[in-house]
Amino acid sequence: MKRFGEYARYYDLFYGDKDYKREAEIVDSLIKKYCDQVKSDSQIILNLGCGTGKHDNELSLLGYRIKGIDLSREMVDIAINNYQREGVQFDVGDVRSYFDGKEYDICTSLFHVLSYQTSNSDIINSFNTANRELKKDGLFIFDCWYGPGVLSDKPVVRVKKVEDDDSAFIRHAIPKMYPEKNVVDVNYNVLVIDKENETVKQFNETHSMRYLFTPEVELMLMQSGFELLACLDCNSLQEVTYNSWTAYFVARKIKGL
Repeated sequence: MKRFGEYARYYDLFYGDKDYKREAEIVDSLIKKYCDQVKSDSQIILNLGCGTGKHDNELSLLGYRIKGIDLSREMVDIAINNYQREGVQFDVGDVRSYFDGKEYDICTSLFHVLSYQTSNSDIINSFNTANRELKKDGLFIFDCWYGPGVLSDKPVVRVKKVEDDDSAFIRHAIPKMYPEKNVVDVNYNVLVIDKENETVKQFNETHSMRYLFTPEVELMLMQSGFELLACLDCNSLQEVTYNSWTAYFVARKIKGL
């Protein structure tokens, strides 16, 4: 099943309550903490898996120049339509293989894009992309589902309802866990209800998500030329615990491939 196909049209509605501004400020604080010298007006970010461009927009408002890439043509089109301007660019690209020959100060991958890389080779290839694109000593900041938290508080069926002027939307998220792979299939069943005609359209997408553990991430980062600097709970920004469902990883490029 293609991910972020028709679902891309309703993506921003379902995540309308997500605080992209705060998350961009967190990334900014991590950059300032772990970069020796930070001048946001000269720092250039490559964002791997930009989605509809909301993080990119918020980071640009903080003074960064940024390029976002995403595998979904539909998502990139939305980002270009909403946010592309001077200092903000978008392109279709695969995080596992993208290369544009430029050198970036910082590489980001946010809203669990790394968890969409479900195999070891997918993750390593994504890390290799970040390495190729970064300057020496450049920072790589990403978040993901964190294994100890996912296993301590296992995914359950969730229902979310949102609406706009024309339609109401009901999304059922039904998880299925594969412990031998450290993967959760999130099966989305979405109902789109036309308010005027009272007609109902339904579609389904399955999003496979890998939950990750610090030792394996550190090993794969090392294989890709990075030094792991920090692993922090996404909410508290303190060291991860068994209650951490998501985590930020911060790494520095120490050698090229």
